[in-house]
This record gives sequence, structure tokens and C-alpha cells, in this order.
Amino acid sequence: MWKREKMWMIKPPTEHPKESQYRPVLESLIPRDPMSRFNLQRSSPKDEFPNLDRNHTTMGRILNLHMYTRQFNRATESGVIFDDIIRPGLEDLGQSTGTKAVGCLAGDAQSYILFCDFFDRIIESYHGYKVTSNAVQESDFNYDNLKGGDDFDQAYALSCEVTAARSIEDYCFPTHCSRGERRQLLTLAKTVLEQLGEDLPGKLYSIDELSHESEDRRVVMESPPLSLIKIGVARDWPDARALWLSKDGTLAIWVNMEDHLKLVSYRSDACLQEAFKSICVNVQKLETLYKKLRHPFIWKPHLGWVVSSPAEVGTGLKASVTVRLLNVAENKGLDDILDRLRLQMEATSCPGIYKISNLQTIGFNEVELTQLVVDGVKLLIRMEKRLENNGGIDDLVPAQK
Repeated sequence: MWKREKMWMIKPPTEHPKESQYRPVLESLIPRDPMSRFNLQRSSPKDEFPNLDRNHTTMGRILNLHMYTRQFNRATESGVIFDDIIRPGLEDLGQSTGTKAVGCLAGDAQSYILFCDFFDRIIESYHGYKVTSNAVQESDFNYDNLKGGDDFDQAYALSCEVTAARSIEDYCFPTHCSRGERRQLLTLAKTVLEQLGEDLPGKLYSIDELSHESEDRRVVMESPPLSLIKIGVARDWPDARALWLSKDGTLAIWVNMEDHLKLVSYRSDACLQEAFKSICVNVQKLETLYKKLRHPFIWKPHLGWVVSSPAEVGTGLKASVTVRLLNVAENKGLDDILDRLRLQMEATSCPGIYKISNLQTIGFNEVELTQLVVDGVKLLIRMEKRLENNGGIDDLVPAQK
């Protein structure tokens, strides 16, 4: 039969002198919950939940009260809370038609980990790619693997552009970084770009220098673009923002704009192959130079290259071709064709002229994504020629890529 133990028989735990001496030290090493550092005057998640009735962004479609409540009391080590992440989508509600807007931005690399149940769903909805812990995002900078891209019909393909975004380890992203961080990033960029200039001569211009015209460049920027103001990236403008331009005009590198670095290769002859080659060669050079300074680019196995926008994680690469498509743009089945090709089509200021680019940046490597654009643009030009002659295009509609 069970008997209750007598209290005098229970011995207290043994106290070790060393344990007593070092316990305060050990307890001080336990990381504090970052949220405990704040004294935010907020109501309940239900009262703080934003109005998403007219929000056309991916964030607006994904976010609900249950998800908002789960993220509400979390904060990254640098102080990013969930409201910071969704604020861009609350300032810019997106459009019901046209280019998809993602509606959220990470404040730092840890945001993708701490708020993973939100970001993973955003990535799945925007890119059609399911993030899993065992998946590894691959990269391929071997530009020789790209087939075509230098043989577009010049009567239709007018120009092209390839961009690649990168973020630097140990620094917050532009929506959340401090003035000091931004200035440190510019100092790093100056050191790196000076070394890059040994192989590819160029010059670094501050935003102040871009506010007036000059003979050695064609870029003029008097005020921050509206897109940067809406997403909160234009704080302290133009402090520590810069543009590096190669002397031969093949490469531009923006510093501290939407991302820490954004490489841009533009070609007026629509030779996508050469633009892609320029990005592949120089992004690898920059990666090597930043590693030497012990500030590598941020890379996670399941996400690839990590940047501030979930719309560009994976490769950070966007390849686009500006094309004249007067008839294809009016076709009723265009949206389905673009979905099958995994491309997006954006109107320009000129009637009948459109910018065709890859929508997805994750789940494919750099060569595969650029190949999608090359093959897709060629097909759209074939369709345009067929429609000009009053022919049908049903037989040209592709299967899902």
C-alpha cells in the first residue's frame, strides 16, 4: 500500500559551490526574448488587425487574423516585428489587374526564419513553389549553358535587361537598417567596387551627383522614386545611396536602394545572352570580394540568395525583354499563355510595347530562369507574326513549363 513520504525524509538538492558561484553568469548567457525589450502600446491582435478589404497584394490574400495573431508577439534580434513586414503592402495596396505585388518586405534575414509560416505561404502563393526544409535552391552561373538569347527578331525585340539582387550578411535590410548600417554598407561597397574596377573600369556616383545631368552618364535622379517612398526604403534620402556605372555601359550597380546591392545589365540591342553573361561574371566577382572582407552574401539552403523581397528570393534574378506585341496583347487567352510560360507581362509608357520577364525566382537556377524568358519571348513573337497575318495561335499554346 502506498504511503505518503514523511517530509523530514526528503533531502533538499545538494548545493555545489561552483554552481552557486556561476549560476548568475550562466543565466545571463540565455538569450532574451527580443520582444521583452519593447514596451509597445498595442491592443489585442484582433484590434490591431489591418483592413485588407481592398488590398490586392499577395500579402492581402494570404493574411488572416489567425496568422496575424501567431506572429503578433514575435520580434527578430534587430527589432523587426510583424507589422514592419506587412507595412509596405498596407501603404501600396497593389492593383486588381496587371503585375502582381507581393505586399511585404523582410526587415532582416532572420525575418524569414522567425516568421517562416507567413513567408513560406507568401512564396508558395507568389512563385508557385512550396518551401521545404530538405529542398536546396541551386545556382548555375555558367552562361554558356544558355541556349539562344542573341537571335531575337529585332523588328519585335527592342531591348533587354537582367538584374540580380544581393544582401550582405550581418546587416539589416533597407526597410529597417539604421543610418550607421547604411553608411557602413556604402563604405564596404566603395572598397569592393574599387577592386572590381581593376577588371571592369567604372565610377561610383552619389545620389547627390545624380541630381544633375553629366556628359559621362545618362542617369538623372532628382528625388526618390515613388515606389521607394511607399515601401519605406527612402528614409534619410539621399544619405549613403550610390550608383556605380561601368565605363563601357554594360553594368550598373545600385547601392542601398531596394536591396543592399542590385546589379543591372541593360542592352539596347536586346542581346539577352550578353546581358546575362555580364551579370553572371560580375556577381561572382563581387561575391568573392565581399567574402574576402568577411561579409558574404546571405544564402540559405532552402531559400537560396536571401533578399528583402520574397518576390526575389532564390536567385534574386530578373531577366526581361522589351517587345512590340500589338496583337498578342489583345488575345483573350494571354493570361493563360503567360501562366504556362511562367512569365509576366508589364505595359510600358508606349502603346503596344511590353516588358516580358520571369515571375518566379525560386525553384529554378539562373540559367533555367533566363531560358524560360528566351523561349517564351521567341514564342510570343511567333504568335504576334501569326496574328498579324490573321492566323490562329491555338496550336502554338504551350504545355505548362
